[in-house]
Amino acid sequence: MRIKWHGHSCFSIESGGKILLTDPFDKSVGYKIPNIEPDLVTESHQHFDHNAHHLLKGNFEVIKDPGEYARLGFSIRGYLTYHDTSRGAERGTNIIFDITTPEGIRVVHLGDLGAMPENDLFEKLQEIDVLLIPVGGVYTIEPAEAKALSDKLSPRVIIPMHFKTEALKFNLAPVEKFLGYFDNYHEEREELLVYRKEELSKLKVKVIKLKY
Repeated sequence: MRIKWHGHSCFSIESGGKILLTDPFDKSVGYKIPNIEPDLVTESHQHFDHNAHHLLKGNFEVIKDPGEYARLGFSIRGYLTYHDTSRGAERGTNIIFDITTPEGIRVVHLGDLGAMPENDLFEKLQEIDVLLIPVGGVYTIEPAEAKALSDKLSPRVIIPMHFKTEALKFNLAPVEKFLGYFDNYHEEREELLVYRKEELSKLKVKVIKLKY
């Protein structure tokens, strides 16, 4: 499995010869549109910085609703959550996508999670291999909340997303606020490449910041 970050909340997850892309953004966000042809696209919600699949190349299926899906060797579960602390009254709903790759590696993408999940969802989100978590606040959970949620979910690997960079054209907190809660982390790795699930438990650092 290979995970690459394209900026904001957009990742490509390559596994079993197929590519799943999460939360594609439009050109106004500031990052370059990914130059890849995905087979599957997941969208956590329908805002411009998370649903621009029309700018992608190739033929692919878009998954943008909660539910259970089996596609191209990927097992995908979408859980309904909220983009704010008012049960969606301010910014609407959000979908957490729980993705199991063909190799059996479990990747959870939290989307624009705006409030802590309810207890019954916590029970479903156990034994996560890789957690893709928003850490920039403003429109999502704040850095301190992201740390608390990371602790509670206790994934093998944490990859932060949705934070301020030089490319991003609107204001979010920088990733350093989140990273400051950890004793050690791996900064600026090109990708996360894992051949077997067992390799994740052997990593010396739990938090990995990817390049875009």
